[in-house]
Order: sequence, then structure tokens, then C-alpha cells
Amino acid sequence: MALITLRKNLCHLSDFRIHGALAALKSQPVNHVHKVVRERLHPWFSSLQPEPFRVRFHHACCKKFHSENGNDLHAVGEPVFSQVRDSDSFEQNLKNMDEQIFYRRLNNFTSPEEVLSFINTLQTLPDTMAAAALQRICEMEKKDGEQGLPKEILENHVFQALCVQFEQEPSNLSNTGLVTALQALTLLDVDPQSNLLLNLVAECQHRLQRGGLEVHGLCVLGESLIKLQGPGCVTLDLVIYQLQGEKLENFHPEDIVALYRILQACTEKADQHQTFLNKINNFSLSIVSNLSPKLISQILTALVALDQTQALPLVIKLGKYVVRHIPRFTNEELRKVLEAFIYFGHNDRFLTAALEQHVASLCLTLDPEVVSTVTEYCSRKQILSEPILNAVAETFVCQSEKFSPSQISELIEAFGKLNYLPPNASDLFRKLEDILFTHFNYFPPKILLKLLHSCSLIEYHPVNFMAKLYSPYFLQRLLGEESRLDRLSLAQLTQLLLTSILECPFYKGPKLLPKYRVKSFLTPCCSLETPVDFQLYKSVMSGLIDFLGGRQYFASKVLTPYCYTIDVEIKLDEEGFVLPFTVNEDVHKRVALCIDGPKRFCLNSKHLLGKEAIKQRHLRLLGYKVVQLPYYEIEMLKSRLELVEYLQRKLFSQNTGICW
Repeated sequence: MALITLRKNLCHLSDFRIHGALAALKSQPVNHVHKVVRERLHPWFSSLQPEPFRVRFHHACCKKFHSENGNDLHAVGEPVFSQVRDSDSFEQNLKNMDEQIFYRRLNNFTSPEEVLSFINTLQTLPDTMAAAALQRICEMEKKDGEQGLPKEILENHVFQALCVQFEQEPSNLSNTGLVTALQALTLLDVDPQSNLLLNLVAECQHRLQRGGLEVHGLCVLGESLIKLQGPGCVTLDLVIYQLQGEKLENFHPEDIVALYRILQACTEKADQHQTFLNKINNFSLSIVSNLSPKLISQILTALVALDQTQALPLVIKLGKYVVRHIPRFTNEELRKVLEAFIYFGHNDRFLTAALEQHVASLCLTLDPEVVSTVTEYCSRKQILSEPILNAVAETFVCQSEKFSPSQISELIEAFGKLNYLPPNASDLFRKLEDILFTHFNYFPPKILLKLLHSCSLIEYHPVNFMAKLYSPYFLQRLLGEESRLDRLSLAQLTQLLLTSILECPFYKGPKLLPKYRVKSFLTPCCSLETPVDFQLYKSVMSGLIDFLGGRQYFASKVLTPYCYTIDVEIKLDEEGFVLPFTVNEDVHKRVALCIDGPKRFCLNSKHLLGKEAIKQRHLRLLGYKVVQLPYYEIEMLKSRLELVEYLQRKLFSQNTGICW
């Protein structure tokens, strides 16, 4: 086994700062290299003095070499950095140092300078450990948001020696050292055409063509190629092909997730890889329990990007472990997890309970994006969670300046959709009104319309902004570059107009022009009403026929002049007797039967959704006698006779004034 000796005076800074400079320097003598570097990068290297560098590198994959030197180290895999701290007095010679201790120590450092200072004290260093050190340096700089390394690191003779050796002798590196070094450099803004990267990539391609890379090396190489050359590179296809030939049982959980990330980057080829994806999805069921919160988040993100709707068993199992890890997710990871559950339509009560506890405990410290995503999750799944919504309201009142217009709209839309007012509703809507007065024009028109419409659902009517909504200027902004307004926007504008007439008679401002009004709120694509539950509707219909004596005494699915569709309408004369539905004269009162199925309520509750509450409120204001027939009452009835008796109680109660 050949040992590698590095000298401080072999430095190639160009890979990180000056693109293309390295190629010109490579063939020159050492002294000429220093002269060129001084001329190109002066005064950075003005104080640099050549001196021997005393750390030697050898292959970590050769266990025999370690044993001959008095150390019994096992083979190096991908380092898993632990938070365990070791004694500062442990032996600095790698001959007596266990690899895991090295990685733990490496992870405990908080700056690249500490890593380089530590390496400089060592006499020998396996190439995998050198690559891990390089990766740790790049990770810390990437975490700080830097696109490149600072000059203090680039001028460090240890760092220079690391880079030069990786460039000049990639063929002597182990597979793990090779792919780890390549992965480390892709974290930073390194010139893809620099000799350092070109040599590492060429060596990886050479070993790939020989079939010399194991599963982990293939996964690391695949992700590195995506960052360097994009998902369309030919070499990546070869990587995926070789991975398809491997047994999934040989993959570590981290490699399975890396495989998902690789395929996620190739979404345009998802159909070609679907058979392989099916195998991965099925196998992943067996490793879910071994996944960290970060890996769970990454798998769910990949499943969304790859549109794996057939992988619901995997999503459900991941959901069970998400519940356990809720407090351990970062804000970004939790946001992506919830976005995936929204995409796949997944929810369960244990997840809701865990979110309630988490959001309530971190009420004022959660990121606005997480707050809006949690709220969107509740809204999409129609989950009325008072602890979450109360925490969201409190967070917004205290930190409203941190929320973007779209995030504010998501929050208010949830309150409107779920028909819920938090305890601090007055503070919430006062804060919202202040923001709208100050930043009205900053809100995109469709988002603003959706926000104000949501307010009206819960009886916080945006009277101060209706004139602006109906102005030609706003309607033109709402139209944008389209030839006509979309159906949903027109319906929301029409319902706001109806709200101003029925609930805000004091409003005397501009009205919505007739050409912008719709005739029905019930449409297939974007409805402001929930269609009646068909099975429930059939059951009530049969009961009404038995009870009233014939089908002619009631009408079904009646579109009113006020855009609402009534499930069942019964007409009464002045004395309260039921009239045939074909009679239009002598109609004194109309009864609207609302056959409310589960979809008209919040999930697993008896709480009406906002759009159903406003419908029944408006029908009452229009003079209808609203009789609600909720599914949870009808489902309790065990016979047709009980159904008839139930309808009799509902229609002929003492205060209805209906006679038969």
C-alpha cells in the first residue's frame, strides 16, 4: 500500500475562486505554481511560506494495513455523525484512534478552522477520513449560506494539501474516499470544469464502467452528477441502470432514500422507472422503522414529486412514524411532510393530536411557512382543531409582519372554511384590517378576493373594502391577461354582493355589475355549495313520499333566484298547509330542507362548514324556513317507520307552523 505525502506548497486555490486557472498551473513546476498563484491572488498568499506538511494519507478500505500498524480499525462506511463528545485528551495518533471516535470528534467541531487544526496534529490519515473532513468543512460553510469558502480556509496549507492530493492521485483513493470527496465539493460553488472535479468525475466514471462501485458509492455518485451535470447526463443513466441490478436487501436505509432523491430529480423519466419504483416502494415498507425524521421527510417529498399515488400503504406507514417524530422535525421538514399528506389526502386522529401538542407548545416560535402549512392541512382535510387554530390566531396577532400575503390568506381561509372564530377573533380581524388598509395593493387580486370572501363566511364582513372590490380597477387586475374571469372568482364576488345586501344593509357603496354575477353557486368544478349526498337524499325522498302522501308535494334540487340550490323545497299556504310544488299562487311560506351529509361538516364533527353555514343563514334572511336534516341523526334511524316519525317531528314541530 503506497502512502501519500502532501506538502503545503502544492496549493490549488483556483478550483474554488478562479475558474479555469488550475488547468494552466497543473503542468508547471511547484515554484512556478506559487509564482502564478501569488500574481493571481495577491495579497492573499503574500505571507505564505512553503514548509513540509506532516500528515500522510493511506487507504482506509485496507484493514490489513491498519493491523500491520498496530490498529484494528474496521472498514469505513458513510460517516454517521453523532453528538457524543469525547475527551479532549484522547490520543492524536490515528494508529491508536478508533474511526468512530474520529467521526464523533469531527462532528463536534463548529468551524472549518477547528477541523483543519485537528487534522494538522495527526501523523497518518486514511483517505476516507480525509474526504469526511473535507465534507464536514463544506457542510459547515454551506449551512452558513456561503457559496464558496472564505480565503482564510483557502489559504490554509492543510486544506490546500487535501485538494491537491485529491486532484493529482484520484486513482489511489478508495471508492468511499473518492465519492465522498466528490460529494463534498458539490456542496460549494466549485467550477465544474476545474481539474479537481474533472479528475474525480473521470475516475468515478472509470470505476463505474468497470462495475467497481458498490451500492453506497453509486448513490453518492448519482446525486453528485445531478448537481454537477443535471439529471440529463448519460452517466446518470448508467448509475440508475446498475442500481436497478442490485438487490434492495443490500441497500442501507440511507441509500434507499438517496435512490428516491435520484429518481426525484428525473421526474420526466418516472414512467420509465415505474417498475423499479414499485419495487422500491414495496421494499421501503420494511425499513420505515429505521428512518430518521429527515429521511422520512425526504421520502415523502420524493413520493409527491414522482406522483406515487399507488404507494398509499407506504404513505400510511410513514404517517404512523411521523406521529412519533413530530417534535424532532425541523420547520422545513415538517412543512414538507404536511404538504405530502395534503397531496395524498392522508390524515388520522393521532397525527392531528400530535400536531396540536406541537403547535401549541411552540406557538410563537414556529416559522410562518410552517404555520400556514399546518393551517392549510387542517383546511384541506376539514379538520376543526381548536388548539391549532387558536395557536395560529395568537401567532398571527403577535407576529403578523412576518407573514406574506399568501400566508395570511391561507390562515383566514381556514377560519372561514371551518366556520370557526378563535377566542381572540376581535384582535385577529383588527390586525388583518390594519394590514389591508396599509398594504391593500400588495395583495395579489385573487388572494385578496379569497381572503375577504373567507371573512364573510364567519360574519366578519369586509364592508370597508367592498367598494374597492367592485371598482373597475380591481376587476381589471383580477382579470389580468385572461379574456374572462374564472368561475370561482365570479361566484365569490356574487356571494359578497348578496352578503352586503342581506347582512350589511347599511352599505351604500358601489355594487357588482350584473355581467359579473353568476346564477348558481353550485357548479361541478369550483362550487360554493356542497352537493347533496346521494344515498342520504334517496333515503329522505322515500320517507317524504310516505309521509306527505306523494311525490307532488315537494320539489328537489331547486335553484333559487338567489343562486343557492335547495335540496328539498316544500310550499305552504297561509294556514300552513302543504301545497303541490307546481302551485305558484297563494304560497305564503317556503320550507328549505337541508339534507346535510358528512361532507358538509368538519371532519368527524357536527360543526357545519363555513359555506354551508352562510347558505343556511342567507336562506333564513330570504324568508325560508330552514329545516336541517343532518346525517348523524338520519343514520340513527333503524326503519322506514322511524324515518317517517323523524320527518314528522322535524316538519311539524310546534314552532314550524306546518299543517298536514
